[in-house]
Formats: sequence, structure tokens, C-alpha cells
Amino acid sequence: MVKRSAGLLLWRHGADGGLEVLLGHPGGPLFAGRDDAVWSVPKGEYLPDEEPLVAAYREFTEELGVAPPDGEPVHLGEVVQRSGKVVTVWAQPGDLDVTTIASNLFSMVWPPRSGRLQEFPELDRAAWLDLPTARRRLAPAQVAFLDRLEQLVGG
Repeated sequence: MVKRSAGLLLWRHGADGGLEVLLGHPGGPLFAGRDDAVWSVPKGEYLPDEEPLVAAYREFTEELGVAPPDGEPVHLGEVVQRSGKVVTVWAQPGDLDVTTIASNLFSMVWPPRSGRLQEFPELDRAAWLDLPTARRRLAPAQVAFLDRLEQLVGG
């Protein structure tokens, strides 16, 4: 069965008038020290009987520790990541203080083969990024969402 994720891409106009998007950096030791091509739209997996938009809002809240601001979501469609996972994303205008995020935790054995189970935040940080920076930092398949957002609201 294909895994599916849903996410919410928050956007705003920056001080210079250009678009900025809110992205998250994955937590844990596998991504420590890596910046390019690893950031993500706040998203997470959902079950077949769950509404994807409901899942997108839930995952945003879990990964950032705050509910998304009020706004009207616009469906940006789907992409298939290298892993085969299908990601569905909605864009929504809004603002959020990224210094207040508090992500939920996941567990993994670390260091490898040590038998020690450790907890790490799903996202260790979030940031508002202009589109050129976001394109460089975002996981490659998710860059299509930036293109679609730019077509909808302009750059």
C-alpha cells in the first residue's frame, strides 16, 4: 500500500514584498548539520479513511506545536517523493512566530546498533524562507509546491 502524507504550506509576503514560506527542518541525528534538500512542508501520514485536509491541519499542529492561523486553504495538488510516498499539500496565507515552535517527538535507536532508544523532535526548527532559499533547502519533490504557489499568488 502506498503511504500518503498531507501538509500545510503557510505563506506570507516578506518585508521586501516577495513571497516567504514556512518550512521545517527534520530533527534527529540523521539530519544534523544538513540544510540543503532536507527541509519540508509541515506534513505527516494519514490513514485511507481520514480526510487529507484534516490530516494536514493535525500534522501542522503536531509538528510545530501550535495550530495554524485562520485562513482559506488552497489545494496545491500532489507530488510523489523518491520513497514513493504521495504528498498532498494545501497553501494558506498566514503568519506565525517560529520562535514558539515545540514539535512532537519520535523515538529511534541511537547510536546505531547501540540498543539505546532516544527521543528527538520531528522538526528541530522552522523558518520563514524566501522562495530562492526555500527551493534550495526543500526536499526535491516538494519544490513543485513552490512553483504552484508562485503561479497562484505571484512572486
